[in-house]
Amino acid sequence: MTQSPATPLPPPKERRRLRETASLTQAQLAARLGVSRQTVRAWESGRTAPRGTKGEAYSRLLADFAERSEVTTEVTPEAASEVTPEAASGMTPPQAPEPVTPVSLAKEVVVAVPQPQAAPSSPAPSAPAPALTPAQAFDALYAFCAPALVRQAFLLTGRRELARESVERAFQLAWQRWPEVARDRDPASWVRAAAYEYALSPWHRFRPRYRHPEPPPAAPADRVLLDVMLSLPPSYRRTLLLHDGVGLGLPETAAETEASTPAAAGRLLHARQAVAARLPDLTDPAELHRRLTALASAERLRAPRPPVVRSGGERRARFWTRAAIAFTVAIIGATALTLRTAPTQYEPPVPPGEAVQGVPPRSAPGPLSEEELSLKAKLRSETAHGPERLVPRAE
Repeated sequence: MTQSPATPLPPPKERRRLRETASLTQAQLAARLGVSRQTVRAWESGRTAPRGTKGEAYSRLLADFAERSEVTTEVTPEAASEVTPEAASGMTPPQAPEPVTPVSLAKEVVVAVPQPQAAPSSPAPSAPAPALTPAQAFDALYAFCAPALVRQAFLLTGRRELARESVERAFQLAWQRWPEVARDRDPASWVRAAAYEYALSPWHRFRPRYRHPEPPPAAPADRVLLDVMLSLPPSYRRTLLLHDGVGLGLPETAAETEASTPAAAGRLLHARQAVAARLPDLTDPAELHRRLTALASAERLRAPRPPVVRSGGERRARFWTRAAIAFTVAIIGATALTLRTAPTQYEPPVPPGEAVQGVPPRSAPGPLSEEELSLKAKLRSETAHGPERLVPRAE
């Protein structure tokens, strides 16, 4: 019979929190315990309970994590810079010597927090590390995730400049919402989702600089693989990259792509079938992951420095804030001018002139008759001035 672990286990949510405090992924913890990643996920979700020797080892490891988390509460930037982005981004170089499964090879993209070292044997207590400022925490996250995200965005779009721009815009958005991102359980996933959304936006096709294709990769095999990736629909391409490239599980992939787990599984299956139809040697997910890693590592893609991204994001935010203020002031001014010049009462408009119908036209005078002519001559012969004109004469 299997025995329950002697040390009581914390609740499932606390197990996951302790693992994340130790900066371990589910795959790394599974490799330490000698179990599968699905088993660790089931332990952390509460679906199953660890038993036997594996349960005891898991309980001791969680207790060790709890003790370390009480001692080390902050992380210095020097410690965060010790972790290479390629090792933790899920896009490791293809010359890895040890043959491992796709799940263990494709690590999750996590925050730049190194694994805590064992406490020294000396009883002298260590001084607590100073707390990171928001700029230092942002720079550590950027230095850890940006190089890998640029490579992933290149696999999504096939464009180098668009990949760099997508990652830069995603981190600028993260800096604008830094209090929200800093409290997120997985800030790297938040930034990755924002970068993917910007990279796959359909509006880029209307930009003049992105209407013409960029030079393809030098290697013929890389060109074919990139063409196959770009021929997939954007949702299928993103699902394949997250699952087989980055190494996320199917539930995590479905959550990040905002789809149900059956829908994500269907997209992944159809994407693998489309890749295998063009490249039969990539039917194995491990080989597909290796080829995607080689394709992403072959390109010289560099992201700008963190201060440049932060200053660019602040300038963009100031510009749009001022533009919004100017637009609001213009609307207020136009409204005030309208109220000032508008009439206070109704004035009916003057209708246009129309011709009067039914009135006969005025006739011009015709020629004079004989009587009228004689009368006219008599009037002209009479005196025109003087009292004689006023006093009648008796005749």
